[in-house]
Amino acid sequence: MSLLTHVVVGRIRPRVDGTLYTDFDVDAVEGPKMARALAHRAHAAGKKALLMLGGMGEYDGFKGATETQEKRRNFVRNIITTMRELQFDGVDVDWEPILLPQDSAPLLALLDDLRAADENILITVPVGWVNSNFALGKVDAEFHRQLAARVDQMNVMAYKMSGHWGQWESWHSSALFGESGGHPSSVASSVQAFLDAGVPPQRLGVGVGFFGTCWKGITEPGTPLDGRDGIVEEQSDNAMSYANIQSLYYSPEAYRWDDVAKAPYLSFPTAYGPQSCNYISYEDVASVSEKGRWAREKGLGGSIIWTINQGHLPRTLAGGPQDPLMQAVHTAFLKP
Repeated sequence: MSLLTHVVVGRIRPRVDGTLYTDFDVDAVEGPKMARALAHRAHAAGKKALLMLGGMGEYDGFKGATETQEKRRNFVRNIITTMRELQFDGVDVDWEPILLPQDSAPLLALLDDLRAADENILITVPVGWVNSNFALGKVDAEFHRQLAARVDQMNVMAYKMSGHWGQWESWHSSALFGESGGHPSSVASSVQAFLDAGVPPQRLGVGVGFFGTCWKGITEPGTPLDGRDGIVEEQSDNAMSYANIQSLYYSPEAYRWDDVAKAPYLSFPTAYGPQSCNYISYEDVASVSEKGRWAREKGLGGSIIWTINQGHLPRTLAGGPQDPLMQAVHTAFLKP
């Protein structure tokens, strides 16, 4: 808790009728008990606690719960009631994906109603990264300015930024720089697209992923993928957590550093480890430090982490710290 400013606990989920699933992906009793205990721990450490609402796969619930004014206001009452019962300070509204233009009005109305229900709550919202080949198609300047104006922080989910997609080359999951036509993603270009749209820099946060990507069939970033057989890309923030990468895959011999992208990776000539990887993209202390220094120079509002538990090393490796990425985030983003 000493390394954080806010703790976001997930998750509650919307039903189409405006009620909520509050099992926290555990069960109806233990889930809320866990959430309340974490809120207490955050407050004891002098930190704020937010409830994560939604997430990937919950789009239909959001659409149904906000389709009429009556349903939306009932939805807001249920969110506020749950937040207060579990003793949280605010809500992270994770509406994924935000499909424009049809989702702009109901999402903005939901945020307005939440603020009207309790003007003191904290509200944050995550947004997707931007494909630099189609920046104008992914950032709606008017909508994103209005969105940022309604929340305490708008956070760019700057991870999972690569894939085996048509005309793409292999790439890093969270490159700070180095976007090109064949791998059109970077943290810097995504953030710049929102800044160019008029989003104030202090309202923007940058995502840090405590997990990586396993590629099979290629050994490095920048490899053309079309027409190649046997290429598999698996982005799993479970099997490929930072803790698993360090304990099951990392070796000095496999480590590489891309000084343009400011990103590390592991390279194996033959399939390696439980997931049979040849190329692993992930974040380490060096890349987090570069990202945080850049974010401070841009005057950005901070960082979000997905997810803190995946960076925790159950047993220290080589006598090192148990939370090296967390310490790096704290140092890089919060200290001058």
